[in-house]
Amino acid sequence: MNKVAIVMGSTSDLPVMQEAVDILKEFNIAVDVDIVSAHRTPEKLFDFSKNAHKKGYAVIIAGAGGAAHLPGMVASMSPLPVIGVPVKSSNSIDGWDSILSILQMPGGVPVATVALNGAKNAGILAAQIIGSSDSEVLERIISYKESLKEKVIQGAKSLKNE
Repeated sequence: MNKVAIVMGSTSDLPVMQEAVDILKEFNIAVDVDIVSAHRTPEKLFDFSKNAHKKGYAVIIAGAGGAAHLPGMVASMSPLPVIGVPVKSSNSIDGWDSILSILQMPGGVPVATVALNGAKNAGILAAQIIGSSDSEVLERIISYKESLKEKVIQGAKSLKNE
């Protein structure tokens, strides 16, 4: 069950959410992407949220801008972990409306929230959740983190060589 669902409120969110798709593919984790609007397609939202666990998903990443109800609504109906990505959209109040809409969930309806436009981190967190019970994914995450460390070390060396 190494499959992640990535949903977003509209196609305008795709440039941000693509980073989650890309990093999950790098970790060799299957990804399904769809548009599910909390406000414009509530029936689709209900069906997706209530049945995602039956379709083999392990984690849901939900990105939304503006009022950003999608992640919380998904979390209210799904037993799966939900990672919310606040998206700075054209109708956004500098992104704060999205951040607070996703971050300020009531007790009992958790949504793990990443930074504004932080879809890459959402993908990494989803991989880490899957990696907690899949040793192959865990090894890919360990290698990825080592590569981050190596980039910093190489950057520091290049500064000293200038």
